[in-house]
Amino acid sequence: MTASAGPPRRTGRGDLELRRVSFECGAAPYAEGSCLVSFGDTRVLCTASVEEGVPAWREDASAGWVTAEYGMLPRATHSRRARERGGAGGRTREIERLIGRSLRAVTNLRVLGARTVVVDCDVIQADGGTRTASITGGCVALGLALRDLERKGLVEQSPRLDLVAAVSVGLLASRPILDLDYGEDRRAQVDMNVVATGRGTLVEVQGTAEGEPFGRAELDRMLDIALDAIADLTARQRDLMLRE
Repeated sequence: MTASAGPPRRTGRGDLELRRVSFECGAAPYAEGSCLVSFGDTRVLCTASVEEGVPAWREDASAGWVTAEYGMLPRATHSRRARERGGAGGRTREIERLIGRSLRAVTNLRVLGARTVVVDCDVIQADGGTRTASITGGCVALGLALRDLERKGLVEQSPRLDLVAAVSVGLLASRPILDLDYGEDRRAQVDMNVVATGRGTLVEVQGTAEGEPFGRAELDRMLDIALDAIADLTARQRDLMLRE
């Protein structure tokens, strides 16, 4: 992906460059699937746990369920954040629903059977893009857990339909930039999160103008940038899954 012209960013990368992305599979060996994902200084531990049975409201569906929980360690940020001991707050719930929707979009729940896969995404260090990193790493953890079911003969075929990844894109000083870190996110005129599959189909687009409204041409340009990056990310996921 070619970087556009403009002042260098904090890490010296171009406007259209992802941060350094890495995946460490098996980071939590007791889980059926796990992945420690890093986008620059943002690091999220994703674990997938397989449980027999489904929620009571799901029992008549003849299909399984995939859900997600999200949390941030107290010192994942520059100053300590209190733990959510009284239950998840509104922002946390919204992120959990986003991760769950994204992972279900690429899972055949009928093939999964009467099982629930819980994907826990715990932010170890936050520097912007924690929800997009959670989706991208959570997909790897989920894929490993689903493959474990297949290897054990508990499902007749893989419940995985595709891969899914997510990335942020925005406008900063009227320039489109990819994969915003925390400092860029705070200053951006537009901040958008895009979730898409390995086939390039969209799962969710969340975009907000923080100042001046933005036009259709700018929206299309940002979507194109995000989808190119997601194609790169899902290719990395695919290569990783083939090696594991």
